[in-house]
Amino acid sequence: MDFTMGAAATALRGELRGLVAEHVPPGFLGAFTEDPADLETAQRFCRSLAEQGLLCLAWPEEYGGRGASVWEQTVVREEMWAHHEPRGAQYMGVNWVGPTIMRHGTPEQRRGHLPPIARGEVIWCQGFSEPDAGSDLASLRTAARRSGDGWSISGQKIWTSYATMAQWCFLLARTSTGEKKQHGLTIFLVPMSDPAIEVRPIPSMLGPHHLNEVFFDDLRVTETDVLGTVDRGWEVVQEVLSFERVGIARYARCERLLQAAPSMLGSGWDDLPPELKGRWARMLAHCRRARLLAYQVVSTQDEGTVRPGDAAAYRIAVTRLDQQSAEVLMEIVAAVRPTGGEGRRFLAEVEDHWRYSQASTVASGSIEMQQILLSRALMAS
Repeated sequence: MDFTMGAAATALRGELRGLVAEHVPPGFLGAFTEDPADLETAQRFCRSLAEQGLLCLAWPEEYGGRGASVWEQTVVREEMWAHHEPRGAQYMGVNWVGPTIMRHGTPEQRRGHLPPIARGEVIWCQGFSEPDAGSDLASLRTAARRSGDGWSISGQKIWTSYATMAQWCFLLARTSTGEKKQHGLTIFLVPMSDPAIEVRPIPSMLGPHHLNEVFFDDLRVTETDVLGTVDRGWEVVQEVLSFERVGIARYARCERLLQAAPSMLGSGWDDLPPELKGRWARMLAHCRRARLLAYQVVSTQDEGTVRPGDAAAYRIAVTRLDQQSAEVLMEIVAAVRPTGGEGRRFLAEVEDHWRYSQASTVASGSIEMQQILLSRALMAS
């Protein structure tokens, strides 16, 4: 496996790193901090990427992309996540909201929603999980009932990232009941500015914007807000989750921080216990394993499909890597504290990585659910 992907990919990585160095200030730890300037940095950076056709690189040209390969988009994904995702929440629209609208949306929905995503102007959130329907998503109770020539939606979502800043929500609601709970679910594209929607932030160590409750009180929508076929939203959701789970290249950030550790500690690196250095080396090997599993999913994406078992295997590997690498890095900086300006920034990065890793095995489907999906795929093969 050639992890460099060739000369063109190397050049693209260089271009992206140059843009990050030019537009993203040192010490940037993502868009979702207490400082509003960080979100504005991300929004400006998105617009800069969009102007050069790099934000939605693999999208068709008619929708604002370059028509590049999924492998080139993978390079973008890796470089962004390695540098604390300076696109902010845009990865959601780029990786799966936009492509899902391309595949299942009406011509009017494609014209209305895709250009703003491609220009980096709009943020989306995902209205899936509920208090009693997290990993068991099909048990959701948010209901959409026929009302005149449209629908009335009432219910609650929880753990909704970016709900405080999003302009649109990719909302899953129950429109009917069937023999299986996966039947009778429908996707709606709804504006977060509607007064029938209330967002309540949930304080956590992840900081603002990541965890929110969202309440829908008789939200009125029309048929034009339905994505795909009424009552068959579960089929689209399965596709969405597979793309979402591989769309976050956590391994790239893990690998960059691990590789930076020796230089950041300087001579102090030699004083680390051999056992800790051995775990550090093992984590680097696990980074490559997660990358290989991600590339396996990307290769099936390139063929127009995603196998749920492949996506689950990647998700299990990368979330475990996220937490285990964070623990190793925290032990390293606790044993020898980095000094100087770069050292302090590295320490802040490690602490940020550890904090976010705590949620990695439950976000986007718990690791237990991924294990069930993988076991089912293996039994069926």
